[in-house]
This record gives sequence, C-alpha cells and structure tokens, in this order.
Amino acid sequence: MDARFTPEQDHIRRTLRELLDKRCAPGDVRAAVDTPAGYDPALWTALAGDLGLPGLALPEAHGGVGGTTTELALAAEELGKALAPSPLLATAVLAAPLITALGTPAQRADLLPRIASGALTATLAVPGTALAAVLSLGGVPDRDWAGGGRAGGVQATRKDAGWRLYGQVGQVLDGHSAGLLLVAAHAGGYARSRTLLFLVPGDAPGLVRTRQTSLDATRSQARLELRDVPAELLGDEDADVGGCLSLAGDVAATVLAAEAVGAADRILGLTVEHALRRVQFGRAIGSFQAVKHRLADVYVQVQAARSAAYYAAWATAHEGERVGGLALAQALDSLRTAAAEGIQLHGGIGFTWEHEAQLYFKRAAGDELLFGPVHRLRAHAAEAARLFDTGEVTV
Repeated sequence: MDARFTPEQDHIRRTLRELLDKRCAPGDVRAAVDTPAGYDPALWTALAGDLGLPGLALPEAHGGVGGTTTELALAAEELGKALAPSPLLATAVLAAPLITALGTPAQRADLLPRIASGALTATLAVPGTALAAVLSLGGVPDRDWAGGGRAGGVQATRKDAGWRLYGQVGQVLDGHSAGLLLVAAHAGGYARSRTLLFLVPGDAPGLVRTRQTSLDATRSQARLELRDVPAELLGDEDADVGGCLSLAGDVAATVLAAEAVGAADRILGLTVEHALRRVQFGRAIGSFQAVKHRLADVYVQVQAARSAAYYAAWATAHEGERVGGLALAQALDSLRTAAAEGIQLHGGIGFTWEHEAQLYFKRAAGDELLFGPVHRLRAHAAEAARLFDTGEVTV
C-alpha cells in the first residue's frame, strides 16, 4: 500500500477545505439545516458544479471524473470536519453506485451525467430500519427484508404494462428533497418472491414525502408514502440486487468512516484549543497531566481510525478487499469518544445548544443508529472473515 496522496488528491482536499472554511462556518450549518431542503443549495452548486464532487467516482463516459473511492473518501473527510449538510452521501455514495451497477445503458446515460453535474440528487429508500443490514454492514438481511407481502414494506405490482408501488418507507436520507428515489420493493408474490429496485421521480403522482425530525439535523431524513405510484424498474428482473447492495455498502462504509474521522479530528482540535485557553486554578487546564493524558488517548484513537479509513479506501480501489465495515466501526468509536470528551472538557458551555460540540456528539450518535451499532459492525466483519471459526483443523 502506498500511503502517499497524489497531487490531484491533495488538490481536492486543499480546494475543498478552502471553500468550506469560507462557506460552512457553524452558523452557516445551523442556517442550512433550517431550510426546506435541509442544506444550502448555493453550497451544493459550488460543491457539485465547481468542484465536481458527485462525479468523483463516476466514469468519465458518463460525465464523471473517473476517480476511485479514495477521492470520494478524502472529500467526505473534509465535509465531516465542517459537518456540512449536503446530499452527497445519499446521491454519490448510496444511489449512484447502484445505478452504475444495475441500470440499463439507457438509464445510465440519462441519470449519471445529471448526477455528476449536481443537477439531479438521488437517494436509496429501503423499508424499516434495516439500512445497515441491507447494505450488509451489520449482518445479512432477511430474505423478505423489503416487505415480503406483509404490512410495513413496499409492494410492487405490474399494471398497464408498467410497475406500481404501494407502501411506506421511513428514515430515508434526504428523502424529502431528492429529485430521484431508488425504492426497494417486494415483487412476485409468494411463488417468485424477490426484491427489486425501482426509479421514482421526486414529483411522481401518489408520492407523499414528509421530513422527519432526526437526532442529527445535519442528516435530513424523511418518510415516504407510496400510493399507487408509477415506477420504472432499475435494470432487469434477474439482476443481483443483493450483491450490488452489498458492494455499495462497503463503499458507503468506507466513505462514512472517512467522514467520521474528519468530524472526530475537528472536535478534538476544538477541545485542544479550549484546553489551552481555559484557565483554572491560575493555569490553563491543558497543562494538567490528567487532561493531557485524556486528549492524547483521543488523538491516538483518531489517528488509528484515520489509518483504517484510508486503508479501506485504498483496498476498495486497488485490491477489492472489503473492510469498510470494520473501518466504519473504528471511526464511529473514535468520533463518539472524541465528542464525549470534547463536551466534558469544554465544561458547562459544552452542554449548551449554542456551542458546536453537541453537533458532533449528535453526528456520532445518529450515524451509529443508522449504520451501526459499533459492536454489530465488528461482529459481522469478524464473522465474514471467519476469525472465530470453530471448525476442526486437520493436519
């Protein structure tokens, strides 16, 4: 593994960092999450149109940059530092890889260039709270995870030479604002039960979208109600939807790990700055040995998580090794620790709504609820690697 960044990768990090320093201060983040979209459209235009972030990992033939997961992860790390609310995760990390893998040539030619330019935002909608399982991060999903004919899922039926969707989906990232929805639905009835992905425009008739209140306001979520909604099948009926979701899950975990590392690094930096300024008993609290030890422990944990995230990005791009879930577990653990220590060492101000420390703690808790928990991510990674295989060994 070559741990050095290329000049292009350094340029992506530097340019994005400069833009976010100017356009994404804590006050800007708070103002953005209160908008109807849940993010700043002007900032998204700059991220997509000027920097081309949605197309970093998309092929050049479809308007992308032709990069790898590494470039996307490095961009996510910078966004994580600022907690910048944007549709990048839902669009470029969850939806775009599935369209690339499953879409027909016509669908890819129509959708991917618009995604790469930022003109079209998209998201993945799966029933229930099984996003981590569906992406094969915290376990193997049940056979009928999209509904299986029972209430609470989404059903797809053929009607008038097309498809119609019925059901409800909650906790859909950017579901209230995305221009395109990739909805997982159960089709075929009992005889030929299977799960397929369908393309649903955000303005489709019969689609009701409601923004939900979420723990982490920087990650907007929505509830979708589908009432006889016309939909287009993504790809064909024989596509390996489960396998593609699993591959997309590893990419998503890798990018999320880098994003969490960026957030952990930022809250650690804020805590160190406060410890050097805050005076108690006639000296800065950062000069106390106990505080030094605590901050040093957090620093080591963040650096270990950064190494894991970088390796996962490199392995995904070069070796095909799937270690994103393990890297995500390490990163979420470090972010939770860094945020908790940050709040405590900031003292009384760290618990207030006015201070940004609580935003990082909410990001840590919210991501673990969506994509974790950490112990399940690690357990599934260990099971997949057969670390604790109790089978007999023959000599």
